Amino acid sequence: MHTLLAADALPPVGPASGAGSAAWILVALPALGALVLFLGGRRTDRFGHLIGVATVVLSFVYGLVLFFGALALPGEERVRDLPLYEWFGSGSLTVEFGLRLDPLSLTFVLLITGVGSLIHIYSVGYMSHDPHRRKFFAMLNLFVASMLILVLGNGFLTLYLGWEGVGLASYLLIGFYVARPLAASAAKKAFLMNRVGDVGLALAIFILFKQFGTTQYTEIFARAGEMSTGTVTAVVLLLLLGACGKSGQFPLQAWLPDAMEGPTPVSALIHAATMVTAGVYLVARTHPLYDLAPAGQLVVTIVGAITLLIGAIVGCAYDDIKKVLAYSTVSQIGYMMLAVGLGPIGYAAGLAHLLAHGFFKAGLFLGAGSVMHGMADETDMRRFGGLWRHMPITFATFTLGYLALIGFPFLSGFYTKDMIIEASLGGSPLRGWLLGGAALLAAGLTAFYMTRLMLMTFFGAERWRDLTPRRAPWDVAAESEAPPQAPAAGHEHGYHPHESSASMTVPMIILAIGSVGAGAFLVIGERLGGWLEPAIGPVREVSDAVIPTGLVPGIASVLMILGAGTAYLTVGRKPVPVERPVRVSWPVRAARADLYANAINEGLIARPGLWLSRALVYLDNRGVDGAVNGTAALLGGASGRARRTQTGFVRSYALTMLGGSLVLVAALLAVTLP
Repeated sequence: MHTLLAADALPPVGPASGAGSAAWILVALPALGALVLFLGGRRTDRFGHLIGVATVVLSFVYGLVLFFGALALPGEERVRDLPLYEWFGSGSLTVEFGLRLDPLSLTFVLLITGVGSLIHIYSVGYMSHDPHRRKFFAMLNLFVASMLILVLGNGFLTLYLGWEGVGLASYLLIGFYVARPLAASAAKKAFLMNRVGDVGLALAIFILFKQFGTTQYTEIFARAGEMSTGTVTAVVLLLLLGACGKSGQFPLQAWLPDAMEGPTPVSALIHAATMVTAGVYLVARTHPLYDLAPAGQLVVTIVGAITLLIGAIVGCAYDDIKKVLAYSTVSQIGYMMLAVGLGPIGYAAGLAHLLAHGFFKAGLFLGAGSVMHGMADETDMRRFGGLWRHMPITFATFTLGYLALIGFPFLSGFYTKDMIIEASLGGSPLRGWLLGGAALLAAGLTAFYMTRLMLMTFFGAERWRDLTPRRAPWDVAAESEAPPQAPAAGHEHGYHPHESSASMTVPMIILAIGSVGAGAFLVIGERLGGWLEPAIGPVREVSDAVIPTGLVPGIASVLMILGAGTAYLTVGRKPVPVERPVRVSWPVRAARADLYANAINEGLIARPGLWLSRALVYLDNRGVDGAVNGTAALLGGASGRARRTQTGFVRSYALTMLGGSLVLVAALLAVTLP
């Protein structure tokens, strides 16, 4: 049975030809840009940003060429391998460095390079006054190149290369403001928590190589049915651990909100189009394995459901505009993980939401950056208010992204999120109620926290008028608890909100258009499902839903209205205090403390790890080193005492010989005499 399932899920693989034979250009362009900008140094400062933008835009154009070329092929010919060279060999392991061109990888290529190009263009204006702008674009190029290797690789080791490259690039970008203690801490936190997930991915690869003697997708997926149920379940759970680390899923979600310490374009790139979607891609790519492990799929859905609720609940309590969007990303990725965990009925739904999310969440982050750009890099929404009059383009584009995210009828999120909710309601009644209920509850919470964000930022009194701007985010002194001193440059007499430059607003407008129409384009007529079928198999219909699927759009819309209405009653009709209230109820305190995720990690992992390391150091010092040093000391002391008997005087040696002779004679006499 396993063999049949694996074979059914495996598309035929043919060699790449035509334009596809040069698909390596997709990766080479941004990689070359990163190399030139890193090695060129200050000589490229004046035009480095142009190189960074041009390489990603050209990669996107070539991605479109490959996409339309694949679209013209019959479905059975859309899965193609492009072997490049033998990467390395060791014993029976021979690793080929190659690319796989199929609907799944090309879809991600367009998302990464398309949205990535817009973020690069936006960054030209956003980082225009930063003295390290060239270095920033080098890191962005490295990030895009690594992500392309991840999604285009034709084997697990190639995927792992891109996986680690993304981890390195994210570490550099999150900690870009190297002088900020919080930025450095956030970068280390992201790096270390991702390493936890990477251990799971590495162990899964080791098991697969032990089972099949290869790490290439084609061979492993074709023979997946040869593994026992326990082995394949262990593999998919380890893969899930890797996905949880990279996509910020429970229990490894705590690093994702802290990643907001990096520049806002980094937040848009990581949270919308690239890094956090890698976990969803991994589950979708390895679907032949997950389809053989129902227990593993169940765990994926549980992780997704828990994560989407955590993100939605915590997002309701934050006042930092970027942190609210960050927890929104945690929640939305949870929706995607829930969907792909449902198997064939959810793969297309999860990927459709991933693509739509890439538009509206990138637009929201760039809109938040535009607000910060006009508000002296302020992120506290309590210091905003009434900004719609001063930033009309930012307000309009942000509003469309907001409506798409909360599932407003006929915008992107309305179609894609409802697909996931419908899929989660199927199966056994208990499973349907729990998973579907979690998805519906999170939909209402999403409308609440996003409406709260809109009201506090763009509407109400202009609370910023009587406030002094705080310091820029790269100012080290801004991390101290002391009250702000000198205002940021250019804002000596208060905040002066203004619209951003065209290089920032044009990408926001394009993303807003995608926020409006991407969902309908992907879902209606099952365009995405039909396109992805050669890579993920046919989409199966939802059966035995606990709620008729036809009622889902109406129920979701009612919950959206309730969430938005509650936000209006609690925030829109009352003055917003500039200072956050200290005395709040326990649920609010828990949400502000990230539902104690950091405390749990500290108590269960960090502190026990610290204690263990101290115990091992003590054992090493007192035990291992003590035994070695004690033996040396014993020999040294004994030799030192023995050395004292060597005086160098002949009379002493003669007396010793006489004494020894007398003792020997006495002993002989004692033995021989009767």
